[in-house]
Amino acid sequence: MKNKTLTSSYLSALCSELAMLLDAGLTAIDSVQILQDDEPGKEGKAIMQILIDTLEMGEPLSAALKGSGLFPRYMAHMVEIGEKTGRLVQTLGALSEYYERQVRLSSTIRSSVLYPAVLLALMVVVVLILIVQVLPIFNDVFNRLGAQMSPLADSLMRFGGWLGNASAVIAVIFGAIFILAIIVWAVPSIRKSLTKGFSDRWGDRGVFGKIASSRFVFAMTLGMASGLDTAEAIDIAAAVSGGSKAIDNKHKRCSGLLSSGSTLSEALCGAGILSPQDGKMLSIGSRSGKADAAMAEIARRSDLDVQDRVGRLVGKIEPTLVIISSAIVGVILLSVMLPLMGIMTAIG
Repeated sequence: MKNKTLTSSYLSALCSELAMLLDAGLTAIDSVQILQDDEPGKEGKAIMQILIDTLEMGEPLSAALKGSGLFPRYMAHMVEIGEKTGRLVQTLGALSEYYERQVRLSSTIRSSVLYPAVLLALMVVVVLILIVQVLPIFNDVFNRLGAQMSPLADSLMRFGGWLGNASAVIAVIFGAIFILAIIVWAVPSIRKSLTKGFSDRWGDRGVFGKIASSRFVFAMTLGMASGLDTAEAIDIAAAVSGGSKAIDNKHKRCSGLLSSGSTLSEALCGAGILSPQDGKMLSIGSRSGKADAAMAEIARRSDLDVQDRVGRLVGKIEPTLVIISSAIVGVILLSVMLPLMGIMTAIG
């Protein structure tokens, strides 16, 4: 059970339900007991029972979350802070929103990657059918007419013939890639290493950098709303959104600027985490005593900006793939049809 990974959607719903029950005046153990009674599946009931066993020993909810080994350390730590500051209900509500944002972000990325991937696969299939199946038919037609195809079409046909002869080897290669992908997906340590390598190289660039900044801002908003001081909120947010060397360096630079006497907005802008416009909003919020509200608004805008950037990126990929595929298919067909039209004209 301890190796089970709880989804962000499950964590969001759980935090929201706990917040409602605790806000109604119920104790933590009574709240978890109600959740267990309402759980439809055996796994859910087992998870709640693990929490109940710890709570019955007089431990707080945060200790039950940590002891289970099922819940993220970030969630358990924030619940502990909420318990110490007397803002557990607000913290659970903010955690619910945090994990809901993670669900939306993951869904946006998956849907954005899926369509271009399918389009690319279809493009490859169409081109392969043309060079493996269609071009040999045209070659027979040209041979019967006592002519030859254009050099480009002939080269493509030869390439298609090579692919056909090497189909068994290609099938083995793709099978090995598929098996490797399954191994990477099934082994968390390998998946974590590959993810870290990717983050170290591209984690602070473009959309990925904006996603990391968005997670940092929202995690920091949650920390400030839970009663943390600025330095501790930055440390918590860095632990959540870090992972790549470039992103971690930004967080260290931010902490360093803050320690040297810079304001929060100056530190975040100087580290490249916030844009000058967002920094201005945070500065105004800090002066008016509403820094947490300003951070919440920045987090909302950052979330919308990430979705907009992903949408624009997909909007560029789709027409690019269509143009490339159309150009390839057009060149192949023209390399065959133009000589054939010349022959037909000569015959006529």
